[in-house]
Amino acid sequence: MNELDYIWLILGMGLVTYIPRWLPLAVLAGRRLPGWLVEWLDLIPVAILASLLLPLMVVSDTTGKADPLRPEFLAGIITLVFALKVKSLSGTVIVGMLVYWLISSLI
Repeated sequence: MNELDYIWLILGMGLVTYIPRWLPLAVLAGRRLPGWLVEWLDLIPVAILASLLLPLMVVSDTTGKADPLRPEFLAGIITLVFALKVKSLSGTVIVGMLVYWLISSLI
């Protein structure tokens, strides 16, 4: 590939990345969305974060199989319960770190 091909490749990748971000903004700008849709869209970041973190918390590094007794998973469950009760981000982070440290030192 010559230099011009690389330039076209980079421009194409930028366009392919930009269009999916711009299109919803252009189409939905100035429109009022139904309440149920706004509530549903608010859940997307949480769902993405959960789908990224859960396998790291449950699947064993050595065997590649699910292990519900991993310290990460146990600490995650306790931290989730705390977060649902207290609804404090900083408190949840501190409790999560402390619980993980405690469980890791005991197991």
